[in-house]
Amino acid sequence: MRTLITNGRIVDPASGRDKVGNLLVDGECIVALDGEADARSRSDRADRVIDARGLVVAPGLIDLSARLREPGFEYKATLESEMNAAVAGGVTSLACPPDTDPPLDEPGLVDMLRRRAKAQARARVYPIGALTVKLKGEALTEMAELAESGCVAFSQANEPLADTQVLWRALQYAATFGFPVWMRAENADLARGGVAHDGEVATRLGLPGIPAFAETIALGTLLELVRSTGARLHVCRISTAGAVELLRRAKLEKLPVSCDVGVHHVHLSEMDLGFFDSHCRLVPPLRSARDRDALRAGLADGTIDCVCSDHTPVDDDAKQTPFGEAEPGATGLELLLPLVLRWAEEEKLPLARALARVTSDSARVLGIDKGRIAPGASADLVIFDPVAPLRISAETLKSQGKNSPFLGYELAGQVRYTLVAGKPVFESGA
Repeated sequence: MRTLITNGRIVDPASGRDKVGNLLVDGECIVALDGEADARSRSDRADRVIDARGLVVAPGLIDLSARLREPGFEYKATLESEMNAAVAGGVTSLACPPDTDPPLDEPGLVDMLRRRAKAQARARVYPIGALTVKLKGEALTEMAELAESGCVAFSQANEPLADTQVLWRALQYAATFGFPVWMRAENADLARGGVAHDGEVATRLGLPGIPAFAETIALGTLLELVRSTGARLHVCRISTAGAVELLRRAKLEKLPVSCDVGVHHVHLSEMDLGFFDSHCRLVPPLRSARDRDALRAGLADGTIDCVCSDHTPVDDDAKQTPFGEAEPGATGLELLLPLVLRWAEEEKLPLARALARVTSDSARVLGIDKGRIAPGASADLVIFDPVAPLRISAETLKSQGKNSPFLGYELAGQVRYTLVAGKPVFESGA
């Protein structure tokens, strides 16, 4: 199938391109841009023409953390519902954490997930394998076998790994084979029992706190182990100003580290807990306004490589409880693009630079050849209206999880088309 996209503002963060033009897709790949696209479409008529006048044509978003809830948690969400949510949000590739039930610690489970995801014919799914058996932090998984089955990295997700020697051995093994390790930096002992940032708001509300140094102490340990082993480390969902500074120094030192931040933490702080709003019960917790501002600045200057949705659908019953008992997590696949656009507008950043944090930069961290617009590249594309308003409500979210701190907000950035491998997988009638 040949698709000609005309008159769109083509934004390619990988090359810095940002100008109006035409784009021709043939089969699964982009084959031509601008005048060449016009000439080739005339010589061999396109099967479909999409007029993108007034719209942005960008690489499909690449999300580094989206829980699809299968296998094991189908009562929270299904693969079908979350894949539909992904493409509705312009997400064409996503990494799936290993904290399913059972965890992704055996090749058979990874194969099953990949087959079921492929059968959905929606976004591309890249499994993150479990670093330890059953995510218990005791015995290492067979990483080589998991890599052969399709795992692109290894992680504990949100499960603690308290035994530093096990972590050391894991990084040594991963370094030997060149496997990336993705870790959240949190000292489990210091965070134990906490549900909110250890600050004035938690004190006023009577909530047990998690101190910022629970993150920086754990991050310091991780960075020391990277210095020792040379392993490639990706630090997931940093939340504090101290972590931003530690990672800035690590990058100046040329350590093989990267990091990301959840999109909710770019916009919200502990002040948004209000009167125990369980939609703001997140892991890591929403931090102080100072921490939030440091995250925003670090994302803008490149210290933080990527922003992700940290999509975690939760059933209503698990959220309609007292704050401290509510299950942590927020849905985010459909909000990633408008929240990135809002951050870019508030920080006065060029669109290409902002989109890089969810396209080309994410592709680099994930180790995949996606996230760019060029002849020969995969035709994974999102076409969106950057100014059209999008009102967030439980009724408009396609995800089975309706748990979002942004319910009731009106955000700019409406996806009109999503293409994966040249095939339209989402179209909006708006």
